[in-house]
Amino acid sequence: MPTLQIFDQLLQFPLFQGMSRDNLAQVAGHTKFGFMKCVTGQTIIKEYDTCNQLFFLLSGLLNVETHSDDRSYKVVERLEAPYILQPEAIFGYNQRFTHTFTTLSESSLITISKDEVLRLSEEFIVFRLNLLNLYATLAQRLLHHPWQHGPESLDERIVRFLSQHCTTLSGPKMFYILMNQLAAEVGDSRLDVSRALNRLQHDSLIQLHRGRIEVPQMELLASYSN
Repeated sequence: MPTLQIFDQLLQFPLFQGMSRDNLAQVAGHTKFGFMKCVTGQTIIKEYDTCNQLFFLLSGLLNVETHSDDRSYKVVERLEAPYILQPEAIFGYNQRFTHTFTTLSESSLITISKDEVLRLSEEFIVFRLNLLNLYATLAQRLLHHPWQHGPESLDERIVRFLSQHCTTLSGPKMFYILMNQLAAEVGDSRLDVSRALNRLQHDSLIQLHRGRIEVPQMELLASYSN
């Protein structure tokens, strides 16, 4: 890929925003990038794969699948470019991916190895600050969860459960979970959970199917209160 085209592609991502044109030209000209062209239905990353590089989705749509630790339920989401695939997995105690990423369309990605990420952090203070801000924002969001006002109704507890198991609070989601399992997760009876789900469906916030809950627009469900 020509240097000028790489330059333009990098500007899509927060890690490179705020860098001067000279610095971006240095990054584009001297960084060892990997380039991926993927066909529809191709698995890019599998759950538990070691994370030794950053993946930048330049174009296309991805299917993201995440399982609970006991494999009793899973969430399937759709992500679109531009997007960085689990950047938090490249550092820390567990340097493995926790999602499986599969293309829903022809897609293009750039990869940067961990060594190159460390070099960019050392050479460019803006890149280093952007990386720190990215991780700090993720940590702050997670630390804030326990302090949010608790749900006042079963409907809101279900919405909270679904929202907290998404990587983003926008776009379509599919939750593969049995009614008994969902009832156990929100601490209520199967019958009451069924009634609450039907109320949400009546409000056009979800669509119920056998063994799965479809959310057409997560941003609408996430803002729900009854």
